[in-house]
Amino acid sequence: MSKLALYMQYPFVRYALIVGVLIALCSSLLGVTLVLKRFSFIGDGLSHVAFGAIAIASVIGVGNDMLIVMPVTVISAILLLKSGQNTHIKGDAAIAMISVGALAFGYLLMNLFSTSANISGDVCSTLFGSTSILTLTGAETVLCIVLSVAVVVIFLVFYNKIFAVTFDESFAKATGVKTDRYNLLIAVITAVIIVLAMNLVGSLLISALIIFPALSAMRIFKSFKSVTVFSAIFSVVCALAGILISILAGTPVGSTIVAVDVLAYAICHVIGAIR
Repeated sequence: MSKLALYMQYPFVRYALIVGVLIALCSSLLGVTLVLKRFSFIGDGLSHVAFGAIAIASVIGVGNDMLIVMPVTVISAILLLKSGQNTHIKGDAAIAMISVGALAFGYLLMNLFSTSANISGDVCSTLFGSTSILTLTGAETVLCIVLSVAVVVIFLVFYNKIFAVTFDESFAKATGVKTDRYNLLIAVITAVIIVLAMNLVGSLLISALIIFPALSAMRIFKSFKSVTVFSAIFSVVCALAGILISILAGTPVGSTIVAVDVLAYAICHVIGAIR
């Protein structure tokens, strides 16, 4: 506890805890919807797109890579949504195409137009989020807080519509709900969270923040509301525990959070089996 109190005196530790909790909360809210819509791996696809956008930003020397990464990821989310409705290219195939292509081009650009002497370190940090969460500035933290609050507010305001689109899109459309509009909304806010989450767990581990809380909640609860609430609590607790363990033990932040998620899922699985 004394060691933890010592670390908490540093602003970057407090920034990491705030951002980690907010990203975990937003990811869990959207995760329930994405899992139920069989679109869990959109996190992988969009995170790899964001990786490619980061590579482009570093090559052209943009100071704030968010100016490129966020618009590119949002546009890709919209394209994934549209292509997923295409009879020629199904959703999972579209995600695989964009994911692999963006990851390959991103790594290729970082090697051809290297702006750093430690390419492997930069790539590792981007893919696994090894230290980036501990280097957040005050401005980046404020931006994350604003975007996270906006995502939570949007989810709460449109909760009933998102619920309808998630469970029975055809019936919702028949009753007059503009399903395309709400699917687009889900895609855009998912893209926003993916970009923010890259600082926390890196592009290769983002899907864990989306999948594990939702699946853990579904092992114990059955209603959409109960699953959503428990998923949010589960994700926040695991993220908080993962960050604290990482700081105290000196382990990579992203990997530690995912490891905690896996262990917590195993516990929920046992509880669900007993019930």
